[in-house]
Amino acid sequence: MADAEFRAIRPHLEHLVLPARLSLHEPHQAHRFAWFPNEGLISLVVVMANGKTVEAGIVGNEGVAGLPGVAGLDCSPLREIMQIGGSGFRIKIRDLQRTLASTPGLRLLLQRYTMMLGLHVAQTAACNRLHDIDRRLARWLLMAHDRVDSGTLRITHDFLATMLGTDRPSVSLAAGLFQRLDIIRYRRGAVKILNRKALEGHSCECYAVIQRYALMSHPPAD
Repeated sequence: MADAEFRAIRPHLEHLVLPARLSLHEPHQAHRFAWFPNEGLISLVVVMANGKTVEAGIVGNEGVAGLPGVAGLDCSPLREIMQIGGSGFRIKIRDLQRTLASTPGLRLLLQRYTMMLGLHVAQTAACNRLHDIDRRLARWLLMAHDRVDSGTLRITHDFLATMLGTDRPSVSLAAGLFQRLDIIRYRRGAVKILNRKALEGHSCECYAVIQRYALMSHPPAD
């Protein structure tokens, strides 16, 4: 972001600690803030009428949550929740909308990121429907690793199962396989990635597709 554009938005940013399990937005409620995480991981979760949930996408330090509100929608059906705790900035939707009128560079970044996130959500839907749990788990761990800048992901099997739309025993079996292969180590609610290259080998095609378009979301350098 250009210095002048950052100066325009900076007075409206509020820095916050964002603990794990903090809900940033609940389904069908009004969007009040956009969220720019510096650390941690936000899950975009679909909640069904019977209470079951599945993750549709994730947002880390590359992106922003609350985009439906920025686009002018009063509400959205997604739950936005801190899956891995961290910190970041929030800004009132109305302040961000006003600022975008005078910050074309930031506006372009958000437009590109919005398109990329839509492709990410579509690819995730296909992945959850068509691919085995071990490949889905590998894809998720790689994407989380890219976004939290840490080799250790503080996440439980129960929460992973909810996010991947499966049950805990299935996640435990897949994680157990990766652990026996010395690809990951799981202890006390934390997954440590030991061999990223091997994890990439176990992932489905969806990881590479999502990463390819994530890179394309950044405007070319002048």
